[in-house]
Amino acid sequence: MRILLAEDEKELSNALAAILKHNNYSVDAVYDGADALKCGLYKSYDVIILDIMMPKMNGLEALGNLRKEGIHTPILMLTAKAEIEDRILGLNTGADDYLSKPFAMGELLARVHAMTRRKSEFAPSLLKVGNISLNKENYELSSKKSSLRLGNKEFQMLEMLMNNPKCLISTEHFMERIWGYDEEAEINVVLVYISYLRKKLSSLGANVKINSRRDACYTLEEIK
Repeated sequence: MRILLAEDEKELSNALAAILKHNNYSVDAVYDGADALKCGLYKSYDVIILDIMMPKMNGLEALGNLRKEGIHTPILMLTAKAEIEDRILGLNTGADDYLSKPFAMGELLARVHAMTRRKSEFAPSLLKVGNISLNKENYELSSKKSSLRLGNKEFQMLEMLMNNPKCLISTEHFMERIWGYDEEAEINVVLVYISYLRKKLSSLGANVKINSRRDACYTLEEIK
């Protein structure tokens, strides 16, 4: 599970990141709202944790912009403000949960775990992007032209791309999420599976394609 942590108090950020990593979460830490928005828009996360009071852009502004851009990642707001009006504003802006400082680390972990559990429970069984659909129950990739069944790792990679259209997913993120700590897996295996998926999308007449960037990241985009 990958988490974006946006907290401008660096000592607190370091402590939170250490606890989350100790509990097997991968953490990207940023220290202002502008960087939080940029990462949230262009990288794939399972949970985003946003402090409200941050420089450049506050957490509520970053939250609102992420939701306007169609980012549905579960978001937990952190704030020193405990007034009910602030909680209502955050939730109405699109936050999934709210935690007031100071808080116990155990409570933070419990809330993050609950958010990831709810995300999986309510995830749709059929993903659609462009003219293709992916059935999560039988691994079938379909278009009006035809359909085919994906292998396990092909399915996992395409699921990540379809869950985060237009977002950049790094080679390292694919490796971490799908191959885990398999010491025998080499990083170029991602490129091999990307090639398999591109051929299968083409055979279905898909109007989406997997684009690559020089920084070894991939994104699924509709062909215009």
